[in-house]
Amino acid sequence: MRLVFFGTPQFAVPSLQKLIQQSELNVVAVVTQPDKRRGRGKQLVPSPIKAVAVEHDIPVWQPRRVKTDLEVLSRLRQSNADAFVVVAYGQLLSAEILAMPRLGCINGHGSLLPAYRGAAPIQWCIYDGVTETGITSMLMDEGMDTGDMLLKRSVPVGLLDNAWDIARTLSTVSADLLVETLFGLDNQSIAPEAQEHDKATYAPLIKKEDFELDWSQRAIALHNQIRGFYPNCVSSFRGDALKVKFSLPLHPPEPYDLPAAFQNLPQVASDIQSSPNTMAVSPGTVVAILKNQGFVVQTGDGLLMLQEVQLAGKRSQSGWDFANGTRLTVGEHLGQSEA
Repeated sequence: MRLVFFGTPQFAVPSLQKLIQQSELNVVAVVTQPDKRRGRGKQLVPSPIKAVAVEHDIPVWQPRRVKTDLEVLSRLRQSNADAFVVVAYGQLLSAEILAMPRLGCINGHGSLLPAYRGAAPIQWCIYDGVTETGITSMLMDEGMDTGDMLLKRSVPVGLLDNAWDIARTLSTVSADLLVETLFGLDNQSIAPEAQEHDKATYAPLIKKEDFELDWSQRAIALHNQIRGFYPNCVSSFRGDALKVKFSLPLHPPEPYDLPAAFQNLPQVASDIQSSPNTMAVSPGTVVAILKNQGFVVQTGDGLLMLQEVQLAGKRSQSGWDFANGTRLTVGEHLGQSEA
């Protein structure tokens, strides 16, 4: 089976590697985004997918706009591909491209469609506090993740899982699912299933303002924001930007359970909340510093322990080390960053 693979970031790498490993499959070309300038030296850096393709001597095409690049369109037509496989490529495909391969264009999307169509499904599902997500393989059409579904695989989302954790898991699931999908389409053992469009939800591009922490929100909502948009959520501390990378709500709601190492935290939270010094503090106030664990912040509803933070221009630290290094005191206040 002749394939052209479309993809760009690390998330797509396990899928390409898995396809390359299959003796019955032949990846004849890879389409990826143009190299980008990165770092202080602004050196051109290839995408992770390009690096894998070069390692395996697979031709790489890098159009700025795949819909209008006449040379790449000609190459795609001449590839005689049975299928185009698309994983986090970063550009929409035209009707002309979608119609080229015999089996169609197959996409591995990081959600259980029709939920979380769009650019950032993993991040937004964690932000919303879901306890299950997955991968859907689908036949692409001209819409945004609106094509017929083929296969699905679910994965659980735990209280401490962040977007990077779930992305790593889903990238492996996607690799296996796409191989199964290709063979199933080829032998006609898979029947495409139309999505229920009225049940669709959306996962738009993440904006800078989505990273700002509003301490008047519930502890669980802030925790989900921190892990969903990991590692970029930010507040402020003594006038400087403070990234919050890991947190833990001291009273997580159902269906979450605290890990065994933190089973005593609900009692700790009750003791903190019953103290006369903390009963009327405003959201964003540091109400406790827990030895070897972190510091606790009052939210609009509940307490949130900050386990790892990073002050602007500094390295990441545990919440406990940060409290010691800055001589943090109970009663200090975290506020929205102006950065």
